[in-house]
Amino acid sequence: MKSKQRIPEDLQRWIEARKRFHLSDAQVQMAREMGMNPRKLGSLANHDQEPWKAQPERVLPIEDRAREVAAKKAEKRERRQRTKVPRD
Repeated sequence: MKSKQRIPEDLQRWIEARKRFHLSDAQVQMAREMGMNPRKLGSLANHDQEPWKAQPERVLPIEDRAREVAAKKAEKRERRQRTKVPRD
């Protein structure tokens, strides 16, 4: 009969931190590789105090963002040209 595999205490702390701070497996792996302490993650989780650090809802590469800005500018320019009344 096989006994249930016991998770080591240091890994159990990471599991608890993953649940508590809603981290992905990749984030936990990176934090472990960087040598971070799972008990100290709470001091880093200050998203309520600094909302500008929050993850954006829509993540875009800079090139795509530049294309969007250029398209908006062209659309605005075109609208202005259509509404412009020629002078006599």
